[in-house]
Order: sequence, then structure tokens, then C-alpha cells
Amino acid sequence: MSDGHGTTPNTPPGWASNQPPPYGNASGSPWTTPGSGPDMPPPQQPYGQQAPPYQHDPHDRQAPPYGYRPPPPALRPGIIPLRPLSLGDILDGAIKLIRSNPKSVLGLSAIAAALGAIPVAVGQAIRLGEVGTTLSQSSSLDGQPEAGFLTQYGPSLISYMVQFVAVTLLSGVLTRILGRAVFGGKMTVGEAWQLTRSRVPTLFGLVAVGMLILLVPVAAVVALLFAMASAGAGVGATVLAGAVALLGFLAYSLFITTRLALAASVAVLERRGVVDSLSRSWRLVSGGFWRTLGILLLTQIIAGLVGMVLSFPFTLAGSAVGIIGQGSSGTRIAAAILIAVGVTVGAMITYPFQAGVNGLLYADRRMRAEAFDLVLQTAAIEQQRQGWVHASADDLWDPSVTPGGPGRPGQAGQGSPWPYS
Repeated sequence: MSDGHGTTPNTPPGWASNQPPPYGNASGSPWTTPGSGPDMPPPQQPYGQQAPPYQHDPHDRQAPPYGYRPPPPALRPGIIPLRPLSLGDILDGAIKLIRSNPKSVLGLSAIAAALGAIPVAVGQAIRLGEVGTTLSQSSSLDGQPEAGFLTQYGPSLISYMVQFVAVTLLSGVLTRILGRAVFGGKMTVGEAWQLTRSRVPTLFGLVAVGMLILLVPVAAVVALLFAMASAGAGVGATVLAGAVALLGFLAYSLFITTRLALAASVAVLERRGVVDSLSRSWRLVSGGFWRTLGILLLTQIIAGLVGMVLSFPFTLAGSAVGIIGQGSSGTRIAAAILIAVGVTVGAMITYPFQAGVNGLLYADRRMRAEAFDLVLQTAAIEQQRQGWVHASADDLWDPSVTPGGPGRPGQAGQGSPWPYS
């Protein structure tokens, strides 16, 4: 019991009853250690005391491991980095192919596009002139005699045949230009043609064989539907069979065209024959079929949209001139010129873009399947040391002369003219 002048029984000797707790902040106490308040920074390490070493958390996927060094950027002497390519690398490389050598690429593409566009433009101008004449006479289109087969489809057939020749030659020449552009080199139109003209029969052979492979199932489907109709099958069964056959042909055509998409690049850069180029493309696409198919479909969509946007103003103006001109010779010529210019402008951009994507897909598949990027890097380093791109760099694409390449039976590594060995 206290009389008010001593300490309470629970108070230690020498302490006042309202004495704050000992220095160090007991749990739950409103008193805090100096320098450790909520708004105060944490105390610094005493002088001479070392911080504990960094401990990498293996569960932290964002933090790099201790001592990690990012790999150096891939060597890029030309339009692509010399490593397996991503989708962005392929699309960017196709655009850089046009920008790196615009005179050769766009000049050749414009010639090929114009040769294919002129027959179509003439046919459309003739039909537009007939529509304008009919409208000026205020008569119904149904009362006019129908145009003949040649008037309706002749220009388109001629255009397809011209495009078949022009685009086939263009793809071969552009592939040869691309083979040099990978190393940062340029090539004139004359030099590209000199290196490509010996491959022209092979290119036409590839196109012919590819068309034959696609047309054989079409003939089989037509024969099947004709047999069903002759046997008295119902309309519903015939339509259903036709729909199933159409879907089957679509899947078949996508499979075949994807597997054989690299054949033209093989024929030009590796100097192989028709059958050998087709089988080589088939093997290269193995293991990357779905990726190759997706990139090819995306390329077709991009090319179609770009071509439509570029040609639409000219086509619209030509259509208006052809209809308003009421079929006069001057307006038909003007309409044909406008339509031809529109088709040419669109195609001269989309043709090299598509050819560039196909060629870079070929390079990518070789780098992934054959470690071909190591060959390209070795050559590029030597070219940088010499300060220029030698014409013999074109031989690097041929496995029969590339050291360590797969080659052909009995030819790999024999008599290699590779200048960098």
C-alpha cells in the first residue's frame, strides 16, 4: 500500500510512475525509437558493415539470373538480321527490299504490272463505254444484245496469260536481287537478268506442275458431280456433295501451295531443277507448315488491301469517265489509261512485297532447319572486313558449294568456289 509518496508495487525502483518505457519501443507502445517513425527513412547501415549479397529468387520470372548478360544483337548487314526471322523481320525485310534497290525492284514490277493491266483496262473501258451508250439512249440493259464471249472474257484471258509470263519472270529476278540484298549488296536489272535467265524454263516448269497438281482434283470433282447428275441424284445431294468437295479442295489447295511455296526461291538461288525444287520446298516447310501458311495468308491479305487502296481512286475515276463519256473513243481511251494506271500502281508495290516474303520465308526455313544463319554470318563478317559485297556471295545460297551445307548426293563440298573458306 502506498501513501502517495512512494512508488507503486509494479514500478521498478528508481522509475517514476509515468516513466516512458525503456529505449527500444515495446510492442503496442505509442513510443517509438528515434528515427523510426512512419515518415522517417530507415536507419542507415553502420560504417563498415556490408550489405548481404543479392539472392536471386528462382520464382521471380521477371528478374534476370545473377550474372546474366543479354546476347549481342544479331549481325544485320542488309535487309534482315542474320538469325531465324520473326514475322516482323520478314515483313520489314520485304519492305526494305523495295527501299534498298527501288530502281531495279519498282522498275521491273511496274513493267510486269503494266503488261498484265493493259488488257484488263481495255476490256473494262469497252464495257463501260457500252454502259454509257445504253444509259444515254434511256433504254433498258436487258433490251440490248449481250456482248460476245471475246468481248466479255477475252481481255481477262489475255491478261492472265500475260501475268503468268510476267509475274513468273519477275519472281525469279526479284529473288536473285533479294539474295544479294540480304548481305547489303545491290544489283542492276541487267545483272539480275543475266543471273536469272538460265532459270526461266525451270520457273515456268514449276508453275505448270503446280497448276496441274491443283487442276487434277478439280477435274475429279467435276466428273463426280456430272456422274451424280446423270444418275438422277437429287438436287440436295448434288449441292451437298459440291459443298463438301469445295471445302476439301480449299484445304487441299492451301496444303499444296504452302508446301510448294519455296520452290521458286530454291530454283533460282540453289539452281535446282523442277522436281528437285519441289521436293526441296516440301522438305524445308516440314516442321514449320502452320507458321508458313499463316504468314502467306497474312501476306495475301496485306497485299490485297494495299493494292485495293492504291488502285481505287484511279479505278473510280476511270469508271466515271467511261460512263459519263457515253461511249466516245476519247473517253474510252482515257478510262482505259486511268484503270491501267491504278492496277499498275497497286501491283508494282504488291508484287515485290509478296516475292520478298516468299524469299525471306525460304531463308528463314533454312536458318531454322540447317543453321544456315552461321554461314551467312561468317560471310557477312568477311565482307565487312573487305568493305564490299562480292558477287560470289550469290553462291552461298547453293548447298552444293556452301561448306557444311546439305548439298546434293555426291556433290556437297566438292570444288567449292566459296571465297571465305
